[in-house]
Parts: sequence; structure tokens; C-alpha cells
Amino acid sequence: MSKIKWVKNEMPKSDDQYLHLMNQENMEKAGFFHRSFPQYSETPLVDLTHMAKLLGLKDFFVKDESYRFGLNAFKVLGGSYAIANYVADKVGDDIETMTYERLTSPELEKEFGTATFYTATDGNHGRGVAWAASALGQKSVVLMPKGSAKSRFDNIANEGADVTITDVNYDEAVRMANDLAEKDENGVMVQDTAWDGYEKLPTWIMQGYGTMASEAAKQLKEENKRPTHIFVQAGVGSLAGAVVGYFANIYKDNPPKLVVMEAQAADCLYKSAEAKDGNIRIVDGDLDTIMAGLACGEPNTISFDILKNHVDYFVSCPDWVAAKGMRMLGNPVKGDQQVISGESGAVGMGLVAALMQDPEYADLKNALELNSESEVLMFSTEGDTDPDNYKHIVWGE
Repeated sequence: MSKIKWVKNEMPKSDDQYLHLMNQENMEKAGFFHRSFPQYSETPLVDLTHMAKLLGLKDFFVKDESYRFGLNAFKVLGGSYAIANYVADKVGDDIETMTYERLTSPELEKEFGTATFYTATDGNHGRGVAWAASALGQKSVVLMPKGSAKSRFDNIANEGADVTITDVNYDEAVRMANDLAEKDENGVMVQDTAWDGYEKLPTWIMQGYGTMASEAAKQLKEENKRPTHIFVQAGVGSLAGAVVGYFANIYKDNPPKLVVMEAQAADCLYKSAEAKDGNIRIVDGDLDTIMAGLACGEPNTISFDILKNHVDYFVSCPDWVAAKGMRMLGNPVKGDQQVISGESGAVGMGLVAALMQDPEYADLKNALELNSESEVLMFSTEGDTDPDNYKHIVWGE
């Protein structure tokens, strides 16, 4: 069985030019926008009291995104907010005026017209973009990497998108989608990763993801809790950058320990941290992992800057870590609430359990100072978005 790998973040710090993008003011703007949707409701923060006791922790909280907008994943937060910002830019309005009612109004349709939003996805991001485009009367084109699940394809198609499973990996699918967008006079690329010359929309997407982080912070505060440790997963790192950036902003003087986890087959951030020089490392090839949402080999440049300044440890996780987490959350300790968490959502549960229960990882547990006083927060970013594979892993079919 492959082993968990980890590295302390010793990359040189930068001038932190992007941290302010994830501050409380920007997160409040995103939250105001999302709350304007009739489908909005705050997703649960599940308190696994008995799991915490079993593992030897004080508290263990799981933000359950399987309830988000009825789409079974958090990704719609980013795509919808990016589209709204793009429309606001085009018509010369402030994002704070771009409520759902305004975006779907006949007046805005006349003012803005129609655009086609292009993206690449393993499933959740594309479904979110397709849903948002459809809800706002726009078009979408979605490319998926080879090996994408038919159920995720169907979910995107059912939202009205023109969707194709390609014969290339995720990062190549991003390039293909961008080429298509550039050739379409009404085309707009909506991708949750940034590169030189493409930074505005990814920033809006990250800020949209911040709604999840700010909800969690508010829910913890209502319980008079403060996280000592936050575990967040990364593909390109946009979600991780949003979460790490937000909590680094609100806890400037005494931040929680911030841990970023990746699929071992696509651990570009871990490899970048391992090199210690502050430069991005890229992982290529098929990126074969059950954690489809994390199968990304090229980091978001904006997010990378935030992460190298504020993350404490980067962890590279084999597939068994996610599978273990899925089974534990789906079959909780008696008295705890069940969380249906997909392959990319459950890696935090699997990692924390391994650290607390397996002596082989005592070094990392001790380095993180995980103990009976620790209050842990993780994000289950998707439910069973591939139901057949979920059953195969959890039921052992």
C-alpha cells in the first residue's frame, strides 16, 4: 500500500500581493450574491462529536457541500460568481447590483445579450458553470478529460451544456476549451485556474468559493468554536487558496495550522513545496486517481502565491486515504450524523484518521500538534457525484 507523503512548507515568502483578494469584504460580496438565489441555503457544518472522541481530538467539524444548490458539490459557488462578475463588467455595473433577480431580468438580457461560457472539468465545476449559465439564460460548452464518469457527463448535459469527453488529461482539456473560447466571438473562458494573462475570472471563482469558507467560520463562531487545524484539498489549488486566504485574513495574528492535501497522482503543490525554491512544479501524464476532482497537474498561479505564504504542510495522499474517508463519513460513529462524501471530498477524513490512529504517521501528527485539544475543520466538497463508484468504494462491490 502506497504511503502518505508530507513536507513542511519552507518555500520563500513573496510580497503576498493576492491575499487581500480573499479578505472578508470580498467574501461578503460573494455571499450576498449567492444568497440572492432562490436555491440558496447554508450548507450544514456537521459536528462529529463521537468521531472526535474516538480519534483523540477535541472537535471534528465537516462542512457538507453535498447540499449546495441541489448540485451535490460546492463548485457552483465559483462559476456562478465569475459569470455574474463578467456580466457586471460588460454592462458597467457593480457586482453588488448583480443579484439573481437582476441577472435574469428582461432588461439585462437586452443590455448584455448572450454569451457562451467555455470550461474544462472532471464534472463538478462544469456542472456548476452549466447550471449557472442556464439559470441566467446563457450558453455553455464543457470539455471533460478522458476517463470521466458517464454519470458526471449526464449531469452536465442535463443542465443544457454542449458537453464532450475528450481523449486528453484535465490540463490539456483546459487548453482545448480556452482555444475554443478564443475562436468564438461571444466565447468566455470560465476556468478555476489562473495563468499569465488569465487571472480575472479565476480570482472571481476563488472569491465565490469563499462563501463556503465564510459560512463555516460563521457557523463555528455561533458554536463558540475556533479551529486550530484546517485541512483542505487541492487540485489546481483554487479552493485551497480561497480557504487558506480567507482564514489567513480573519486570523492574521494567530492563524490555525493550515494543511493542503492532494491526490498522490497529481501532487504538483507537494512537489513544489518539496523543492523549497518557491517555483511551481507541474505533474503530467494520465493523473490516474479516484479523486477525479483533484486530478490536476498545473497549479493556479494566484492560489499558489497564497499557499506558499500561508500553508504549514503539504500532504500527498494515495487513493486509499480518500476511500477510507468515504467509508468513515458514510458509516459514522453511533450518535454522529452521516456525511455522504465523494472521492475528492473525503480525503481530509481519511488523512486525519490515519494521522491519529497509525503510528507510522506519528511524525506528522506530532509536527501538526494534533491532540486532545485540537479543533479540526475539513470540507467535504462533494457528495456521491459518481454514484456507481461511490457504491463500489463504500459497499465494496
